[in-house]
Amino acid sequence: MHKPRIYIDTSVLGGCFDDEFKEWSNKLFDEFASGKKIAVVSDILIKELEDAPQRVKDKFNLLPSSFREDVVVDNEVIELANTYINENIVSYNYYNDALHIALATVNKIDILISWNFKHIVNYNKIILYNSVNIKMGYPYIEIRNPRELADEN
Repeated sequence: MHKPRIYIDTSVLGGCFDDEFKEWSNKLFDEFASGKKIAVVSDILIKELEDAPQRVKDKFNLLPSSFREDVVVDNEVIELANTYINENIVSYNYYNDALHIALATVNKIDILISWNFKHIVNYNKIILYNSVNIKMGYPYIEIRNPRELADEN
């Protein structure tokens, strides 16, 4: 059975401790822990965690390595992220958001999950990200929030 590869950003980890989001973020982490889904984490997420509260770092450290895949920024990812910036999808001030999308796209991740509704989980931006992806020969990227992904069982 195919286990979906789910790219998570820092907002998903932080969401585990936010009253509005914790039910769904923690449910997703339970699905990672049980092996139903594979958590895909990037070097960008790990760098962003340096400034995160200790409880967020601790939550990250609970991800089982057997159900985790690591991806890293390379020249191909940088080129795609720069294209998102040049196409005015996001400004350079939000370069890490562009990198998250590019990392998930280049690595052909099944779904990118985020609570960032301004720059990532945004219907109009998703259309623009995917128009660039298709134009550059990449597949369509699914972008959702954890509530949309959590198993209802």
